[in-house]
Amino acid sequence: MTKILTITLAGSLAVLVAGCSSNEPATNTNTTTANTANTASTVPPKSETATSGAATSGDVPANVRAVFPDAQSFAAQHKDLSSATISSIEKETGNKVADKDHHAYLAFSTAGGARRQIGAATVIKAEGQEVVVVYDSKEGSPVIREVRGGNLPESFLDQFKGKGHDNPLAFGNDIKASGAPEATARAATSAIKADVLAMQSLYGASHSH
Repeated sequence: MTKILTITLAGSLAVLVAGCSSNEPATNTNTTTANTANTASTVPPKSETATSGAATSGDVPANVRAVFPDAQSFAAQHKDLSSATISSIEKETGNKVADKDHHAYLAFSTAGGARRQIGAATVIKAEGQEVVVVYDSKEGSPVIREVRGGNLPESFLDQFKGKGHDNPLAFGNDIKASGAPEATARAATSAIKADVLAMQSLYGASHSH
């Protein structure tokens, strides 16, 4: 599963999501306030290792730029998922995590003179098709704003809107094929669920239920 985390962080890190009772150690990374539509607060990312920086046009996939037409700049971040997080994701999804290196892109706007984060996104692959997952932050947790791509019908993709790590995302029960090929829809649902859990762990403020 290719993960181009569309939550890119520039120089300073804007963190969107909160991990539920995450056990991953915190790293001291600069923080940039994330002012997305539903952003509540930001906290330092909790990955074990991370690299981030301003992204050049060649660093940001065209399908990521397309979902942020108002962005003047992007920041890209690569983070390693811990062994504990990988085990947790595999247990919840029933699938293996192919790569511990998670990529995210953060989008920024300078409209009005102030630089602010307007969203984050990741890129995943399902059955060979690329899908962009766009995130906002709500009450310290990453939630899906929208999902695009993969030549999948909107009736299928729209089912993920507003979903976060606390929402069940089981194919067949919570998510239906809704016009998409079943194998692709199943793979996309699993990949999106895994990405949501990774975002929680890497970018969210810890909390308990």
